[in-house]
Amino acid sequence: MIRVLGCSGSIAARCHTTAFLLDDDILLDAGSGVGELRLDELARIDHILLSHSHLDHILSIPLLADSVMKLRAGASGNMADLRPIHVHALPATIEAMRQHIFNGVIWPDFTRLPSAHNPILVLHEIEVGQVLSFPARGGLADRRVHVLPAAHTVPGVGFGVETPLGWWVFSGDTGPNPALWKALSGQRIAQLIIETAFGNEEAHLAHISGHLSPQSLAKELAQLDGEVSVFITHPKPGEVPSVLAQIRALDTQHRIEPLREGQRFNVPVED
Repeated sequence: MIRVLGCSGSIAARCHTTAFLLDDDILLDAGSGVGELRLDELARIDHILLSHSHLDHILSIPLLADSVMKLRAGASGNMADLRPIHVHALPATIEAMRQHIFNGVIWPDFTRLPSAHNPILVLHEIEVGQVLSFPARGGLADRRVHVLPAAHTVPGVGFGVETPLGWWVFSGDTGPNPALWKALSGQRIAQLIIETAFGNEEAHLAHISGHLSPQSLAKELAQLDGEVSVFITHPKPGEVPSVLAQIRALDTQHRIEPLREGQRFNVPVED
């Protein structure tokens, strides 16, 4: 199961930034939507996969680490029993977090707390083309997540989660991205979550900021074979109706809908 915790390009009432929960223990991005989880749900998160370093995709990590540290130490409260949260990201994303978040100025360095030998956060480098494998709960097969290319203003990736129904794909923040369609060629796509951050009237801004507008989205989807269920993410609050109206006017074989917070995708792993 994948649950949409946040899918907005910014914040407002009932608008949270990007975060998806895979089963109950893996986050794909960690925007403000993570705050929708109860404390016990937060404490079950073992892995966080980050698409890139921008604040709207990472802002919940420092607060999450602070919130669950004692809970993840277990009933004894002994920090020697602490179960760390593993954060998986590109080297550039990890370096950005070390320099600008976990620096003792913006936030304490939870990659060294409560101790350097037993921290709450452990950072792991990933690369495009890598396949990440996570043990499934309940004796099912391991969950496999493909690291996909993105084309943004900072180094970024998307993710493809393998399911028996095909791949559940999240584009990450991206502008025009031929490498993504090459990576997806020949794969069965169950759902595609793709960003469209700006309307056509702001196409120039979309271009220089590494995002898509409806007109550039149409060119991207023309490279996707078959008829796929496409869900649009990342428009700014207040701009959703106009962006969606422009998207609905597109001539495409794909089924396009807005992504909604709280939406759930049933993506079982093959047993």
